[in-house]
Amino acid sequence: MNSDSDLQIAGDILEVQHLLQPAREHPSTVAEFAGLARSIAADRAQWAPLVRYDTTTRWYHRLRTVPRTPGSPQAGQTPLGYEVWLLSWVPGQGSGRHDHGPSSGVLTVLDGQLTERTERGTRTLGSGAQRVFAPGYVHEVVNDSLEPAVSLHIYYPGLTEMPMHTAQCAPAAMDVVPA
Repeated sequence: MNSDSDLQIAGDILEVQHLLQPAREHPSTVAEFAGLARSIAADRAQWAPLVRYDTTTRWYHRLRTVPRTPGSPQAGQTPLGYEVWLLSWVPGQGSGRHDHGPSSGVLTVLDGQLTERTERGTRTLGSGAQRVFAPGYVHEVVNDSLEPAVSLHIYYPGLTEMPMHTAQCAPAAMDVVPA
């Protein structure tokens, strides 16, 4: 049995520039969407001046929309489009139990702390935490802390519906509001 690692066999790929893939204009994999969220999160000057806190209703702002590309996808194109949303959460605000219809998503906490509740349990998400979810994933996001929070949400394809769920997870109709 040979104990050579891939690195010993192939060498360091970062030193072989011609083997590196060029960056795509738009993400097309889960890892690339998570990376896009991290890069936006790291550029505080891009999003922080836009944030507003509203004690009467949840505040949200669409940062970016990449529309559906007509026809068959070509290299570097996203066939179903995607949206990037910025949300603020004052203490006590929550989304209610919901899913995101046919959309997958990445939730990234930019500032503060949020609580995510699912049928599997409760998870505290601090600044920098990310959650990735597939269509049909039911959760509730709440700011249970005493300080405001800000989160970034990417939906692929763009958010077209957000069915609300009762405690028994029976869907109910609702207008589209990102969460």
